[in-house]
Amino acid sequence: MKSLDNLSNLIRALRGTVSDPYSRDASDLPEVEPTQVIELKNGSIFELQAAPVRRRIGNDTVKLLAYSGSIPGPTIKVRQGSRLTVRFTNHLELETTVHWHGLRLDNRYDGVPEGEHHGMQAPILPGGSFTYSLNFPDPGLFWYHPHIREDYTQEHGLYGNIIVVPNQADYWPPVNREMTLVVDDILIQGGQVAQFSQSGSNLTAMGRFGNVMLANGETEWRLEAFKGEVVRLYLTNTANVRIFNLSIPGVRMKLVGGDNGRVEREQFIDSVMLAPSERAIVDVYFDQTGIFPLEHHTPEKTYHLGRIDVGATPVTASYAAQFNTLRSSPGLEAERIRLEAEIARQPDKILKLVGEMPGMKHGGHMAMEPIEWEDTMPMHNRMTNPHNMHWKLVDAETGAANHDIQWTFVVGDRVKIRIDNVPDSDHPMQHPIHFHGQRFLVLARDDSPSENLAWKDTVLVRTGEKVDILLDCSNPGLWMAHCHIAEHVEGGMMLNYLVTQEHGMSMAHDHHH
Repeated sequence: MKSLDNLSNLIRALRGTVSDPYSRDASDLPEVEPTQVIELKNGSIFELQAAPVRRRIGNDTVKLLAYSGSIPGPTIKVRQGSRLTVRFTNHLELETTVHWHGLRLDNRYDGVPEGEHHGMQAPILPGGSFTYSLNFPDPGLFWYHPHIREDYTQEHGLYGNIIVVPNQADYWPPVNREMTLVVDDILIQGGQVAQFSQSGSNLTAMGRFGNVMLANGETEWRLEAFKGEVVRLYLTNTANVRIFNLSIPGVRMKLVGGDNGRVEREQFIDSVMLAPSERAIVDVYFDQTGIFPLEHHTPEKTYHLGRIDVGATPVTASYAAQFNTLRSSPGLEAERIRLEAEIARQPDKILKLVGEMPGMKHGGHMAMEPIEWEDTMPMHNRMTNPHNMHWKLVDAETGAANHDIQWTFVVGDRVKIRIDNVPDSDHPMQHPIHFHGQRFLVLARDDSPSENLAWKDTVLVRTGEKVDILLDCSNPGLWMAHCHIAEHVEGGMMLNYLVTQEHGMSMAHDHHH
């Protein structure tokens, strides 16, 4: 009898080692594959899977997680106004969902699990599947990622892009070609992805800064271009916490779009700054031959992300004249006229961003940098978890925090929300704030009106900054808003808000209608 017990214990132990979701063993895993662009017609059915893979990063072979075998996952390219069915299968060893970031879709397909969102989507168990029905009302660049243990899964490579092609033929200026470029970082220690806590997110104070920079999953991204070519780069930051400030010295760049479509006025830029989950659409013009670096600049340091080799073979079609023309968006110019009254009036809601560290000394007197570019507090950060470090969204009017906040708006409301990143909380730092299911305009930063409007779903609020946004409530349902630093959302820095069809339920004022 005893030997049978031992056998069953042995089987149990073996099973435990086989199905440890946080195992870092990369042996016997398939090699990561190149990212594909999948163009899908209206009504298409698309199969998507999540599963472990192995990849070489520098001199190390590590276990990562991939959508359909690639990191980034497949780029889904679809026309504005289309509907898609995505059949998703979970081959991970932990439960998951897929969140379709920035899409104004039906909220039962938003990929937010129960618990975060009462009864939205049951987590998809290992071996399980779920069918998503997606619609794409807005042109632009979107992305998809998990919404369970985002700190762990996103760090390991679960992210992919969606390009929504506009119906309006001249929405974007013409270019020779387009490509997605995803920037990220990863923390490698001792030849493996640095350990995660199984019981919940750690590194709660700062978030997980990586020590290896990645562009499209590679440590040395390469692009070959032709002299005279104009290339559209669809840029996304999928890092857990790092802000990227991207430039290509020696190459001319033009900002044409942001999170959810075009900008009010195209502008020539030297660099583009992206907080976690933000996107930018940038046209680059290679008017001379040579080798040009892709770089990430902080005030202290320059990081090399890759290079572009521009050859002497001239391009067949030249779009230099169109590149040199700065266009504006009639829709957003019309919005600007409407916004004069909105900028002047008081906010409907004030949302404070607060970090509390019970038992730790109050840090309000420290000199505050508006952006934490690097993790400057590794010891302190390692000690923090959601039990001893509390990140909060606080409704200034009621004092309610995180899930206790209960906002209700009506379809058609335009809600002015002031996001106040309190400088004297226990741990001030920047926060990218993301609203699910709707889009918004940034009206002002510290009372300076926005100079270039764009529809967005994520806004970076620097330390001590007050940012006014105008939330366009167009999409009914129960939605969440949260900080997009993965360790902060895992630490509970989120709220739910309801957008209802019915009148009489709105807590916003009548004059938004």
